[in-house]
Amino acid sequence: GLSTILNVDLSGDQWLQASLPVRDGGLGIRSAVMLAPSAFLASAAGTTELQSSILSPSLAIIPDTSVVSALQAWSIQSQSTAPVGTAAHCQKTWDSACTQRLKEELLGRSRDPRDRARLLASQATHSADWLFALPISVLGLRLSDEAVRVATGMRLGIKICEEHQCPCGATVDTLGTHGLSCRKSAGRHQRHSLINDIIWRALTKAKIQAIKEPSGLTRIDGKRPDGVTLIPWSRGRCLAWDVTVPDTLAASHLDRTSVTAGAAAEYAAELKTVKYSELISHYDFVPIAVETLGSWSGDALSFIKTLGKRLTEVTGDTQETFYLLQRLSVAIHRCNAICFIGSFKLYDALHS
Repeated sequence: GLSTILNVDLSGDQWLQASLPVRDGGLGIRSAVMLAPSAFLASAAGTTELQSSILSPSLAIIPDTSVVSALQAWSIQSQSTAPVGTAAHCQKTWDSACTQRLKEELLGRSRDPRDRARLLASQATHSADWLFALPISVLGLRLSDEAVRVATGMRLGIKICEEHQCPCGATVDTLGTHGLSCRKSAGRHQRHSLINDIIWRALTKAKIQAIKEPSGLTRIDGKRPDGVTLIPWSRGRCLAWDVTVPDTLAASHLDRTSVTAGAAAEYAAELKTVKYSELISHYDFVPIAVETLGSWSGDALSFIKTLGKRLTEVTGDTQETFYLLQRLSVAIHRCNAICFIGSFKLYDALHS
């Protein structure tokens, strides 16, 4: 089972979350018990006219007890009103009501702000693109078994280690998330550099020449963004960008992320915009803000999608945006695993 494959122990609520569709914060390992009523009711609704034309009028008016019992089971799961008309022919319509109810129950049972932040982040748009990536090593899309275990554990809130002391002196709990924001974590710098490199390579592939860490853009404070294009990006203006990866579960962000998915990314983006405000008069500046659990700021996601369209114009491949988001998502979770491993003193001693 999943517990054996991932070498983790899942509680009841963690199994329930795993059974949700990926877009709803799960792993897409659907439960037959949850899906069966929706699948049956959609099929029954879609074939009603055909059944009526086949059966004699005396038989057609007899209630189908199977539909009645399936509708009862669905009503208990969804606590919702049954769809009518052509909407009732679609399994997704029935299933969405059940998954929405389950998401609300999981959030309602979450008293710990970290649990709420984790659940909200798992449901954010594009936070789970790593789950869709084909494990192709030459494209940088393969995650190691340990990286998959850590990524899944952090998505579901699973115990992934024993409590221990980080080389920085802090106590790391069994969820193992301390390393994501630890100041001594080497993975944080690798994560930043890798994301920056992916963006630079994507710009180059889109025939937009750019350089990383340019100097001399501002003469007052000498601050350097992570990159700048050498040809105009839009309206005759070149683009400058800077990457920031705030930790969704850091104590300093929980008051925001436990309420709204992506709130830490939005806040970090605002800080970056203020930091490089002097560039805005000469460049189109975009902060590439994405959280450790995958939630994007609005401006960053908009930029990535625009860059994906530019790539499509060059290559003709309509999936370029999705591929770019997958590479970035895989990079984040690969480096999250490095951050996690770096919280052990033995690892720190071996790499010092």
